[in-house]
Amino acid sequence: MSGQFGFGVERDAVFGFLSLIFWLLIFVVSIKYLTFVMRADNAGEGGILTLMSLAGRNTSARTTSMLVIMGLIGGSFFYGEVVITPAISVMSAIEGLEIVAPQLDTWIVPLSIIVLTLLFMIQKHGTAMVGKLFAPIMLTWFLILAGLGLRSIIANPEVLHALNPMWAVHFFLEYKTVSFIALGAVVLSITGVEALYADMGHFGKFPIRLAWFTVVLPSLTLNYFGQGALLLKNPEAIKNPFFLLAPDWALIPLLIIAALATVIASQAVISGVFSLTRQAVRLGYLSPMRIIHTSEMESGQIYIPFVNWMLYVAVVIVIVSFEHSSNLAAAYGIAVTGTMVLTSILSTTVARQNWHWNKYFVALILIAFLCVDIPLFTANLDKLLSGGWLPLSLGTVMFIVMTTWKSERFRLLRADA
Repeated sequence: MSGQFGFGVERDAVFGFLSLIFWLLIFVVSIKYLTFVMRADNAGEGGILTLMSLAGRNTSARTTSMLVIMGLIGGSFFYGEVVITPAISVMSAIEGLEIVAPQLDTWIVPLSIIVLTLLFMIQKHGTAMVGKLFAPIMLTWFLILAGLGLRSIIANPEVLHALNPMWAVHFFLEYKTVSFIALGAVVLSITGVEALYADMGHFGKFPIRLAWFTVVLPSLTLNYFGQGALLLKNPEAIKNPFFLLAPDWALIPLLIIAALATVIASQAVISGVFSLTRQAVRLGYLSPMRIIHTSEMESGQIYIPFVNWMLYVAVVIVIVSFEHSSNLAAAYGIAVTGTMVLTSILSTTVARQNWHWNKYFVALILIAFLCVDIPLFTANLDKLLSGGWLPLSLGTVMFIVMTTWKSERFRLLRADA
C-alpha cells in the first residue's frame, strides 16, 4: 500500500482498504450483478448487448436510439478490455515464476505466447471440455486462497473489524485524495464482473451464483483479510503479501498453481467475447460468421473460429509491444468501469420498462449503482495517457465497425426494396 498509494501500513489504512474491497465485492458483484443484472437475460444469454436489446423493446424511438448507442459503446469497451485481460494474466503468471527462476526474465514474452497459443487452440473443444480440464485446478486454487488467509486471520483476528463498512467511510474521510486514487487499484478486484455476466449463456445463472457465493466470495474474502492480518503483524510484507502468506516450503507449488489459475482466468473473457459477438451478429451489427455449437445440451456454449484467432493475434501483439505486465497495468480497468456505468443505466431501464417495477424504486437503485460506478470510473481516468488509451482505442475501432456495418446493411436493404 505504502509504495503505491502514499500511506503507510497503518492499522486504520489496512482496515479501510480491506473494508473497501470487501464491500465492493458485496455491492458490485453479489448485489448488482449476480442478484439484479443477471435477472435480465435473453433466452439465457447475458451481456450488455442483451441489456440493450431488452431495454429498447418498450421505449420510444428516440430513447431506443440512445439506449442502442450506450449498448454499443459498452460492448465496444468490452472488446477493448478483452484484449488486455489474457495478456496481463498470462504475463503476470510467467513473471511470478521469476521469484524462483530470475533467468526467465528474457523468456517472459515467448513463454507467454506459447501458453496463449495452447489456450486459444483448446477453445474449439468447447466450454464443457475446458471446464472439466480447468475446474479441479480452480477449486484447488480457491481452497488454497481460503486456507492461507484463514491461517493468517487466526494469528491476528483483529483484522475482522474491517468487515464493518464504517472503516471504508473512515478511509475516505481520513485519506481523502489518496483514497480516491486507491479506487483505481481496488477496482482490479471486480474487473471480471462484466465477463461474468457475458458468460451467463455458457455457464448458466445458477452455476455462476452457486460458485460465487459458496466458493469464490468466501475464498477471496479470507485471503484479502489474511493479507491484511499479515501486514498488521509484519509491515515489511507489503512487498508481496500474497506469497508471504505461505510458508517457505510451499512457495514453489503456490507459484505454479497461481500461474495456472491466472491463465485459466482468461477463459472467462474469451467465452464472453464469443457470446457478445453472436449477439452482435444476431442484432445486425457484425457480419455473419461461422458459429460452432460445442454442446448438444447448452445452446449458449459456442466457438467462433474467426473471433478466436483475431483475438489471439491482438493479444500477441499487445504482449510483444508491452513486454511486461506492469506496463499493461495502467491500461486495465478504465474500459470495464465505463461499461459498468452503462450496465447500470440499461439494467434499470429494463427493470422499469420490461419488469414494470415502481419508477421511484428503480430510480433509487440507479442512484445507488451510479454512486459506486462513477467514482470507480473517474478514479481510472488518470490511467488514460499511461495505457488506458489502448482499450479505448480498440473499443473505438469496434464501435465504428459495428455502426458502419449496421448503417450500410440498412442502406442496402432499403436500396433493394
